Amino acid sequence: MSNKLKVSMVQMQVTDQVEVNVQKAVDLVREAAKSKPDVIVLPENFHLMTTNQDFFDKAETIDGPTITRLKELAKELDTYIVAGTMKLKEAGEAKLKNICCVINPKGEIQDIYNKVHTFNARVGDVQYQGSKVEDAGNQLIVTNIKGVPVGLSVCFDIRFPEMFRILALKGAKVILVPAIFMLHTGKDHWEVLLRARAIENQVYIVAPATYGKFPPNDQWSYGRSMAVDPWGLVIAQSSDRDDVLTVDLDLDWVEDVRKRVPTLTQRRTDLYRLEEIQQTEGVALNGSRN
Repeated sequence: MSNKLKVSMVQMQVTDQVEVNVQKAVDLVREAAKSKPDVIVLPENFHLMTTNQDFFDKAETIDGPTITRLKELAKELDTYIVAGTMKLKEAGEAKLKNICCVINPKGEIQDIYNKVHTFNARVGDVQYQGSKVEDAGNQLIVTNIKGVPVGLSVCFDIRFPEMFRILALKGAKVILVPAIFMLHTGKDHWEVLLRARAIENQVYIVAPATYGKFPPNDQWSYGRSMAVDPWGLVIAQSSDRDDVLTVDLDLDWVEDVRKRVPTLTQRRTDLYRLEEIQQTEGVALNGSRN
């Protein structure tokens, strides 16, 4: 395994115009490539933000024009591109899938992660019902980028620490979190959650995000794309603009942190049993045992 990984994060504002968004993404990927990164990561929904109906009307397939263009670009630039997420359609499926594609320097799709936690939440006065648009995935993915095991996650996933622990136990030294995080929650939760997941699992967290207003109701996304090291320190952060943020990740530091504070090897798996969780969840969530 390589002991270094150079990662570029793309931050961008997303509109309801596919061609505008994709061209901006391509331009920013080309800008990122000037630094010769090993991998370039786009944010969630880089392709489109719009109404639920428009998502269905404008949805592409995985072999559609946008992913095809990114495959060609990865091959041209000789780099990995992680295509944040796009809401993609599949033949015979009623709902879309929120797909993160890992494209290798040969222009091939190496891995696909379908976001496992759909965004169902009330943020301010707005109720989001992601499950009306997209089907949740059912598989956790650790991909391999230049010999480095990299876990895949998306936005709302960051609120589920069990998922990140499993990715770490599956070998991830870096976990990607492409996102479109709301301003309302981002100002209080974004950095806290990213740092917590990095500290708990002693991994690098790399989180490219959208920023600014987005359709259909001029909601605000938080932006502040950032990278956090295994000690929990923010090592890079974007301001409020279209941006490329490039960081060099030292994988030896992951191992050093895990030796200094060996929490992963001191887990009490004898107590972390599914039966215990099932017995206590009812108390925690409902106030009485089921």
